[in-house]
Amino acid sequence: MTTRTLKQIIKALPATDGGGVKLLRSLGQSQAARLDPFLMLDEFSSTNADDYIAGFPDHPHRGFETVTYMLDGHMLHRDHLGNRGDLKPGSVQWMTAGRGIIHSEMPQQESGRMRGFQLWVNLPAREKMKPAAYRDIQPEDIPLLDLKDGSRVKVIAGSAQVAGRVVAGPVQGLSTEPLFLDVHLPADGHFVHPVAEGHNAFVYLYESSAEIGPTAQRQPLALHAVGVLSGGDHIEVHAGKEGASFLVLSAKPLREPVVQYGPFVMNTRDEIEQALADYREGQLV
Repeated sequence: MTTRTLKQIIKALPATDGGGVKLLRSLGQSQAARLDPFLMLDEFSSTNADDYIAGFPDHPHRGFETVTYMLDGHMLHRDHLGNRGDLKPGSVQWMTAGRGIIHSEMPQQESGRMRGFQLWVNLPAREKMKPAAYRDIQPEDIPLLDLKDGSRVKVIAGSAQVAGRVVAGPVQGLSTEPLFLDVHLPADGHFVHPVAEGHNAFVYLYESSAEIGPTAQRQPLALHAVGVLSGGDHIEVHAGKEGASFLVLSAKPLREPVVQYGPFVMNTRDEIEQALADYREGQLV
């Protein structure tokens, strides 16, 4: 067994998106801050409605998937396909933009805490122009493992292999073979999990403190930062004195050119120009 170690740390930076929503962006803050096939990771968290009330009005996408995972608050999704999805605490929206989708995500509250994540996952060239699709995953459809040591693992995509059990999440069968776990460890807790060799992987720490790697080579991961992991077949995360909450993500790299212009992610500049033309002419979708 080979334990993955920290290869790079990408600290999240303040940013705004949509109508002016304040957030922290780690992956995607620059073209160099990506991890194939992951394009972007945003964390939004505020009890100040001014930070999120403008939401994300109608906007287009083409060529990739967006994943929204809510911890607190209520957002409403609408798109040109007629889908309506209530994003509430613990729910996930997995949307495949494909050849094109126009959607909005707007707050359904005027006060209180809004907290969650949005992840962008690239699509292979052969799938970039497939029909758009949308999936609204309710909290009760996401397996939650409560372990004897006080650890809790939510399995959103792929399968968790914990304490001798294999538990499949609701998202399966995608070409990038994603693994998406939300892990909560108690004080001084220890988490070990297999990761497919050859897949790119990272840990995003969003609460408290943690160290990554085998006991003799532990390295601290900064709060609100992506820890890009080296090669290997499993990960080890050690929580600090106050426990730790973090995301674990891995997927099969595409190893294809990435050309991005705002909400469009294709393989060539010509394809981006076509996406822009299609959007102007009302043919994106």
